[in-house]
Amino acid sequence: MIQASNITLRFGKKALFEEVNIKFTEGNCYGIIGANGAGKSTFLKILSGELEPTKGDIIITPGQRLSVLEQDHFKYDEFMVLDTVIMGNQRLYEIMKEKDAIYAKEDFTEEDGIRASELEADFATMNGWEAESDAATLLNGLNIDTDLHYKMMSELSGSEKVKVLLARALFGNPDILLLDEPTNHLDLDAIRWLEEFLINFENTIIVVSHDRYFLNKVCTHTVDIDYAKMQLYAGNYDFWYESSQLMIKQMKEANKKKEEKIKELQEFIQRFSANASKSKQATSRKRALEKIELDTLRPSSRKYPYVDFKPNREIGNEVLTVTNLSKTIDGEKVLDNVSFTVGHDDKIAFVGSYGIAATTLFQILAGEMEPDEGDYKWGITTSQAYFPKDNTKDFDSSDTIVDWLMPFSPEKDATYVRGFLGRMLFSGDDGLKKVNVLSGGEKVRVMLSKMMMLGANALIMDEPTNHLDMESITSVNNGLIKFPGVVLFTSQDHQFIQTIANRIIELTPNGMIDKVTTYDEYLDSDEMARKRQALS
Repeated sequence: MIQASNITLRFGKKALFEEVNIKFTEGNCYGIIGANGAGKSTFLKILSGELEPTKGDIIITPGQRLSVLEQDHFKYDEFMVLDTVIMGNQRLYEIMKEKDAIYAKEDFTEEDGIRASELEADFATMNGWEAESDAATLLNGLNIDTDLHYKMMSELSGSEKVKVLLARALFGNPDILLLDEPTNHLDLDAIRWLEEFLINFENTIIVVSHDRYFLNKVCTHTVDIDYAKMQLYAGNYDFWYESSQLMIKQMKEANKKKEEKIKELQEFIQRFSANASKSKQATSRKRALEKIELDTLRPSSRKYPYVDFKPNREIGNEVLTVTNLSKTIDGEKVLDNVSFTVGHDDKIAFVGSYGIAATTLFQILAGEMEPDEGDYKWGITTSQAYFPKDNTKDFDSSDTIVDWLMPFSPEKDATYVRGFLGRMLFSGDDGLKKVNVLSGGEKVRVMLSKMMMLGANALIMDEPTNHLDMESITSVNNGLIKFPGVVLFTSQDHQFIQTIANRIIELTPNGMIDKVTTYDEYLDSDEMARKRQALS
């Protein structure tokens, strides 16, 4: 059990949390939700002890071990991968190292023997003999190949390090598990493995995530942070959403009834207050009126950008033909003889763990890279807008947001652009910010603004949900559902893919699977599972 007791956190005069009391119990998974800046990650830091609250205490059941998903990807660069995972149980790792040091001594004393015996007992109690195999199982589940287990962390890629740090957090069956955005940078297979792991985890889990499907799948409870308070709901994200909407509806209906009662009493008082025979009743009703209080309905602090892709012209029947495209990058054949045709109703999700293939394909289709072999042809009625996974070069400029967007605007007017930005949550002087200092989420919203201004009828979007909060993801999701054109996209958000795509293409190092189906049907199909197995 872990409990927050009267937790208050202030930065100057602003209170991020105010008198928060909440208890997290064994056997449950708690999803922490709230708008960007509400303090989700900060609250995890308070629970872990990394950050001291202004007031209040964190209470943990004595003897329980707490494990945290580390965010510093370079912290363990000097350690071997397998050791990094085992270090998730720091006490076990210390026993292993001390034991090895004693046995390595040339002048092994009687005291060393006694100490080694004590360590061996503790080692056995903590399942030390299974430590390496348990760590390997976690790594393999997250698609970290066995040949990487004995490499140094510094030799791994960024996405591989993320998986190792996740395995480290999960290692050794911790009593309390704190996970901040655990699905970030994971491929879809790894996310599915993690979902199953957490569903079967019997201790306490507290997780922050922007992945709605993930929260629905693993969470038994939802904690909503709003207005410096926390409200606990029994149920997953969808249950929270329905419950919160129902509460708002009920409060509105209750207020409406109260307003009607107030109006009735006011009319009676006005009619009879001067009438001596009715004065007692009028006074009584006046007292009743004074006791009626309307519930204060505070609008949620969550803000949703307005995302609406409106093509300037209708798309024709001939959209895109890709013929025998091949591309080699740094000696690796990323695309090998890829061919497919896109129809005018297609919304295609490119899925799978081989993400570089889709990114390379999108760069070619957007005209940013030339293929080594093969070609592609867009239909004459099409116009394209491209959302890159890496937008670093797009924002390598000292222009303001308004100036950066002006060339793409249908109206070359700063007032129009600022109005457009207002709908994308850039208010007041935000439009005068330099684009090279924007946060990841701000850059995505600016890029989406550009795409909407262009009015294209074919959208190429490589991981558009990265860096966005849940509200922005929902807006982009809904915008693409109702978009009448063609979409080619990648995403790690299960719900995003399931609700948008009507066709799935998986590019693997050994071939391509192309199926007109929903994402859930694709994942559950035995036929597709066999094909993926054969191509892996």
